[in-house]
Order: sequence, then structure tokens, then C-alpha cells
Amino acid sequence: MTFDIIGDIHGCYDELMELIQKLGYTFDSGLPVHQEGRQLAFVGDAMDRGPASLPTLQFLFALQDARKLIYSPGNHCNKLYRFALGNTVQQKHGLETTTAELYKLSPHEQSRFLQRYKAFYEALPLYETLDGGKLIIAHAGIPEQFIGKPFSKKVKTFVLYGDITGETLPDGRPVRRDWAKSYNGEAMIVYGHTPVKEVRFVNNSVNIDTGCVFGGKLSAVRYPSMEIVSVPSKQPYNPEKFTEFY
Repeated sequence: MTFDIIGDIHGCYDELMELIQKLGYTFDSGLPVHQEGRQLAFVGDAMDRGPASLPTLQFLFALQDARKLIYSPGNHCNKLYRFALGNTVQQKHGLETTTAELYKLSPHEQSRFLQRYKAFYEALPLYETLDGGKLIIAHAGIPEQFIGKPFSKKVKTFVLYGDITGETLPDGRPVRRDWAKSYNGEAMIVYGHTPVKEVRFVNNSVNIDTGCVFGGKLSAVRYPSMEIVSVPSKQPYNPEKFTEFY
């Protein structure tokens, strides 16, 4: 099984289309097709912060409708879902850019889009297990002891938010432990969530969120070769948003 797993998109639709073409896909009736039979996969957080969240989601809806979607939802996906349900959520930390796009639509179109998004989200697994368990795509990662375990709030929190401490950074982001340093499982874990300047391989895990929405790159890892393919961001560079590991 061969996959091209793309990092956090965050509304960077133009970069996404450029990366898909760089990976060797062509489009047939709006859907990406690879002559070698490769499949696209995603670590989640397709929306928020960037300029084109709705077109990005419409592309993913089309993949889902064609039963070709491999996607591990992230914390931003979950927040938009709660918004779509009508729950009270704060429109900040990126959601405000997605809702700004949404509010440009007519009330009928808004309602229709949110209904489609609810169906999209509810059909997603918490994380993707592929290639007979040799490959796992989990938005913020997953420790070995949680793999294959029954669904629980603890597992969901880790996959969506990472190994959070309960503390927050000055900009409101949660403080996260470096879970990958202690990972020793056999499955290759591909994840994102924490922006890094370069794709980071640690202990049979790889973080492919190279901060496209913060002016870095949009990256993909090609499984099983683990080759990295990237395109430069078109967004303003914000170095403070990247995490440095030591």
C-alpha cells in the first residue's frame, strides 16, 4: 500500500493543489488520480487561519463522496463541528477566518454547508490505521498504549490536542510534551498539529506539519519510502508559531 500523507493545510488551498500536482497526481472530474495507484491521506486541520478553508473542505467532501478520503480529524475540525452543531464556541484561534468565509454565503448556503460538514465529520475515524497496522495517521500523535484501545475521552484528547500539560503559552496555545521522544511502538505514526520548520523524524514517528499557514511549507511524506515532498507557503512568515525541539 502506498500513500502520500499531507500535513496540516489550514485553508492553504492553493498550496494544497500545488503539492498534489507535485506529488504526481492529475485530476479526473475534479478528483486526484495517480498513475501508480498511490492514495492521498491527511493528518487533519484542513481549515482555519488560512485564506481558503471552504474550498479546501469542498475538495475533501468530494473525496469522501467518492469513498477516497483518508483523513484523521484534528482539534480545529472538532471545533468547527461543535460550531456546526450550534454549540457556543469562541470564534478565535483560527475559527474566525473560516466563519468569515461562511458568512459571505447566503443563509441557505451556510446551513447547507454546515449540514454537509456535520456529515463529513461524523463519518471520520478518530485516527486512521493503514497497511495492516504498520501505519497510523493521528492528528496530534498517539502513544503506543492507546493504539487499538476502546474509544475514551483520554484517547480522543491526546489524538486531537497532543500530550498537553494543562498550561498555556502567552498566545493561548496549550503547552505540549514531546510524546514522540518516548514512543517505541512498531507502527509508523504520521502526525501534525505542532508546527515545525522541517519535517521531524523521531522514534518511528514523523511530524509533517511544517507550518504552511505560518509561512513555512506544506509537506507530504510518501509511504513507505518516507520521502518528503514540499511546496513553499504563500502566507506571511511568522517564526514565533514554530516549535523548536531539543
